[in-house]
Amino acid sequence: MRQAVVLAPLAPGHVSATLSWMNAVQTIPVNGEVEPVAVRVLIVDDQEPFRMAARMVVEATDGFDVAGEVETGEAAVEAARTLDPDLVLMDVNLPGINGLEATRQILDGSDRVVILLLSTYEEEEYGPRAAECGAAAYVPKSSFGPDRLADAWASATGS
Repeated sequence: MRQAVVLAPLAPGHVSATLSWMNAVQTIPVNGEVEPVAVRVLIVDDQEPFRMAARMVVEATDGFDVAGEVETGEAAVEAARTLDPDLVLMDVNLPGINGLEATRQILDGSDRVVILLLSTYEEEEYGPRAAECGAAAYVPKSSFGPDRLADAWASATGS
C-alpha cells in the first residue's frame, strides 16, 4: 500500500497537500476543501458500438474518465493489472474467458477495484451471478447511463 503526502505551492501564501493512496489521488487545500480526482474506468466489451457508447457515458459523467478499452476477458485481466483502474465496466459475454471469470481473476489480484457487470440480459437473471463472482453490481446495457454509472459507483464505494 502506497501513501505519500506532498506539499506544493498553489499561489503565493497558499499550500496544498496531495494524498496518494493506492493510486486514488485527492488534492486537499489548507482550508480543508477537497478537489476529487476522476474515477479511472476500464471498459471491457467485444462490441465496438457498445464500447463507444460506454465511453460516451463515462465521459458524460462528472468525475469519471476512461483509462482504457479492451475486447476480451484475458485482455481485461492484463489491462486491470497494468492500468490499475478504479472501476471496470465488464461485459458478461466475451471471447475467451467470459466476464464472470475475468471478474474473479481481476478481483484475485486487487482489493480496491470495483467491477460492474453489463449485458443485455435482465437484472433478475444476472444480478445473483454478479454477486457470486464478486462484482459490485449488474447493470443491464439498456439502462446504462450517467446516472446509473454514478449511482452504482456510489453504492459500491459508499461515497
